[in-house]
Amino acid sequence: MFVLDKHGAPLQPTRPAMARKLLASGRAVIHRHTPLVIRLKDRDADTCAVPGVEVGVDPGSKHTGLSVFHDGDGTRTGLFAVQLDHRGGRIRDRLAARAALRRRRRGANRRYRAPRFLNRARPQGWLAPSLRHRVDTTMSWVDRLARWAPVRAVHVERVAFDTHAMSAGRPLEGAEYQQGTLCGYEVREYLLEKWGRACAYCGTSGVPLNIDHIHPRSRGGSDRISNLAVACIGCNQAKNASPVQEFLATRPKVLARVLAQAKVPLRDAAALNATRQALWQALTATGLVVHAASGGRTKWNRSRTGAAKSHTLDALHVGELDAVACWPAVVLVAACAGRGGYARTRTDRYGFPRLRLPRVKQIHGFATGDLVRASVPSGKKAGVHTGRVAVRSTGSFNITTTRGTVQGIGHRHVRLLQRGDGNSYHHQAESEGDAPP
Repeated sequence: MFVLDKHGAPLQPTRPAMARKLLASGRAVIHRHTPLVIRLKDRDADTCAVPGVEVGVDPGSKHTGLSVFHDGDGTRTGLFAVQLDHRGGRIRDRLAARAALRRRRRGANRRYRAPRFLNRARPQGWLAPSLRHRVDTTMSWVDRLARWAPVRAVHVERVAFDTHAMSAGRPLEGAEYQQGTLCGYEVREYLLEKWGRACAYCGTSGVPLNIDHIHPRSRGGSDRISNLAVACIGCNQAKNASPVQEFLATRPKVLARVLAQAKVPLRDAAALNATRQALWQALTATGLVVHAASGGRTKWNRSRTGAAKSHTLDALHVGELDAVACWPAVVLVAACAGRGGYARTRTDRYGFPRLRLPRVKQIHGFATGDLVRASVPSGKKAGVHTGRVAVRSTGSFNITTTRGTVQGIGHRHVRLLQRGDGNSYHHQAESEGDAPP
């Protein structure tokens, strides 16, 4: 748990049991509900010895893992882990829909208008909104962790995929391609992520997986990434040099799935390539000590400690380390939910207005997205409901919890826990490995 002194300066994080004891004794108050941050009433950071913590960052296209840990002579102790669920895909789809609507409106029964493209100046280092969102969200959480904990250094994984070589089928081996001893490691990691770390043909996971050519090389198949899949040893040997159409002739649904998934574009790899430099520059601008590491080193560290594959455990294993003593058993998942929209009208499928939203966002002191707790004494909805609230002008709110959405709760039963910050939170168990968490 994160701890602040009486002036709001960060102290060394403590255990949940100690935080409960401090709160029960009255020495501390809750500063933030999720993640839990307490503030001591009788402690000053200037009079305390604070060893400091470090932060590991495992950037991804859809999810980013962050881990707060204490590093003692090469042995890391995980203190806190958070997984960020990005909404870059939804931003891209919204922008594409807006562009289509504008294109249709400008060309429908109107005079001809010359196309306007490439006439807007873009600053150096400009990124598309769906990509900039990934960098800004990661940086906002790094800044938050630096406010809640005495962060001394940041370790970030800088993965680079050669999408041209992967799509063109040029081999990634040899002296002409300077990859060193980790040559091909990133391509294998990309294939594991693409196929969900399970056999493409039978779906078996948790077993050694080989790289298989969907269309065999002996029959003219290439080394393109779209012709590669991961397969267990049994399926790889059974398929041998036969085309996938013959191997899966009796399973047409599996065949259709494999062929469709093999043609998935390199969108995630391109997103990482586009944002890696911007994230690095943003981290170095914070003034913290920033260390870079490769994805191959992270995977090697994880294999030595016996940890399972997850974004938060990857963040814990970024960089140079000797061992990992423990990691948190529970991960905080922060899903980017946005802060609402400017539109005050809802339309039907034909585009005509059907509903007008209120012109104010706060109703009875609550706004949509706030974290609340409702204690309903009686009735069909009796009980305690904790989650994000959706306000209504009538004062009857909807609360989205981990078990679903509870509708029609009166505002008199609702108590505010935390103002909305654009995220929806829930906890999940950390992946279990060979090392004791």
